[in-house]
Amino acid sequence: MNLQPYMEFATSLAYHAGKITLRYFNTGIKPDRKENNDPVTIADREAEAYVRAEVEKNFPGHSIVGEEYGEQGNGHPFRWIVDPIDGTISFVQGVPLYGVLIALEIEGVVRVGAAYFPPLDEMLAAADGMGCWWNGRRARVSNVGQFSEACVVTSDFQHLSAKLNDIVPRFEKRKALLRTWGDAYGYLLVATGRAEVALDPRMDVYDCGPYPVIMKEAGGYFGSWDGTEGHTHGEGLACNAALRPEVLKLMRDG
Repeated sequence: MNLQPYMEFATSLAYHAGKITLRYFNTGIKPDRKENNDPVTIADREAEAYVRAEVEKNFPGHSIVGEEYGEQGNGHPFRWIVDPIDGTISFVQGVPLYGVLIALEIEGVVRVGAAYFPPLDEMLAAADGMGCWWNGRRARVSNVGQFSEACVVTSDFQHLSAKLNDIVPRFEKRKALLRTWGDAYGYLLVATGRAEVALDPRMDVYDCGPYPVIMKEAGGYFGSWDGTEGHTHGEGLACNAALRPEVLKLMRDG
């Protein structure tokens, strides 16, 4: 299957949805609260509405699942996964590390992905067998193979520790650099070799849709904390290939 048109389409969706979010960024807009107390803004809703309309126009019948408007078209082997703003808290606070995430899942496997960071104008895109591209150049994970030289990022160390209460000391003991350059931006850092590990204790499919193919094509890993690849495990771990065995061992038994 020729995935080039789908990658170009996903990249265009992410870019134009990102421009919608920039209309509201750093304007002082106030978020609403969802039932789970997560914040949501008019920027989230408008960006996702744009993506859905474009998918429906260009690929009628394809399924779509998004953070703000749920799922439509269940059962089609092609499913678009949309997070209009991954990092809404950052967005509301005026922090430029949020991203627009678009993925195409074909028969349950993510084959195409794009992640765009509008305030930074950084685009990360990949498709199976076509490489991972960062603003037009190849993206690769780092070859760092020692924790003492590694950077570990997450969105929130409190939630990380709540899931596994001694996880932070495990990394600290190995002298890793720990930072909260989180949400979508942390995964961009891993895919481009600027960090080695990204962790999140809770992820829905739209929070991580493009990462399996992005990390695979960049030479790394994305999946569950126990080493199972994919985007449907409710948690996220990305890392380079050199550290993967040690990271999984550390996650498993410390």
